[in-house]
Amino acid sequence: MPIIRTVGVISKPSAAAEGAALVARVVEWLGARGIAVRCDEPSAAYAGAAAIPRDQVPEGCELVVVFGGDGTLLSAARAIAQREIPLFAVNLGSLGFLTAISTGEVFPELERALAGEHRVARRRLMQTDLVRAGACVGSFHALNDTVLTKYSLARMIDLDAWVDDQFVCAYKADGLIIATPTGSTAYSLSAGGPIVFPKVPAICLTPICPHMLTNRPVILPETSVVRIECRGEDESVYLTIDGQVGQPLHTGDAVVCRSSPHSLHLIRPPRMRFFDVLREKLKWGER
Repeated sequence: MPIIRTVGVISKPSAAAEGAALVARVVEWLGARGIAVRCDEPSAAYAGAAAIPRDQVPEGCELVVVFGGDGTLLSAARAIAQREIPLFAVNLGSLGFLTAISTGEVFPELERALAGEHRVARRRLMQTDLVRAGACVGSFHALNDTVLTKYSLARMIDLDAWVDDQFVCAYKADGLIIATPTGSTAYSLSAGGPIVFPKVPAICLTPICPHMLTNRPVILPETSVVRIECRGEDESVYLTIDGQVGQPLHTGDAVVCRSSPHSLHLIRPPRMRFFDVLREKLKWGER
C-alpha cells in the first residue's frame, strides 16, 4: 500500500453530537501527523474545515474514512467510483453490516492503517447498463444491488429475464433484485434471498413477492450477464442502484447487469470475520 499522505473524510449528515465530535477529533489527529485531509460538507461542518463536494473528496487520496451507517458507506463507494482506494468505515448507525469499525476502535485501527498493517476485504462491484432503443443511456456501479420495482402503489410489474441469452422466465411480481454477494445481506435478504459468503463469485436473482410462489431466488455464476426487459407501461417500473440513485423505465427498456472488473477495498478489523458480523448483526446464537 502507498504511504498515506492525504485522507478523505465523508460523514453522515446530521450525526449525533458524539459522532460529530469524533469526526472533529479524527481530522485533528490526522492533521497532527502531517496528513492532508479532504472533507465533504458534513465532515467540514463538524471539524471546522474547508468543504469539498463529496464526489471530489477521493481525488488524490490514499485512504477514505467514512463515518455513518451502511447508507453513508454506499454513498462513499459511489463517490470513490472506480478508484480502488481503501475505505475505512466507522459505524455511527444502528446495524452496519459493512461499517464494522466501532467508535472505540477508530484510533488504534487508524494507526494500523497508517502503518500498512490493516486487513482489506475486496468486494466486487456490479456494473449495470440501462439500454433504451438499442443504445446505452446510463451506466452504474453497485456495491449491493440493482433493483427493479413497481413505481405505482398497487400493481405488479412484468419483467422478462435472460441469463447469458438463455431465457429464464417472465416474472410477475412487485420487483426483482439482482444482488452481489455483499448485497445478499441487504434488500435481497429481506425479500427471502440467501446469504452469500462475500468471496463466493456469484450473482443472486431474488424476486420480490412473486405472483408464482415457485419463483425462488437463483444463484448464478459471477461470469453471467443478466438482462431484464421491462414489459410494463412507461414509468410503471423504477430502477434503483444501491437504493440511492435511479430512474423510471420505459416500455422495452433493458437493464443489463454483469460483474465489474472493479472492487471496493474495505478495511476490516482483524478480529471481525464474516460470521462474527452475522452473529452480531442478526443476533444469531452464541456458544
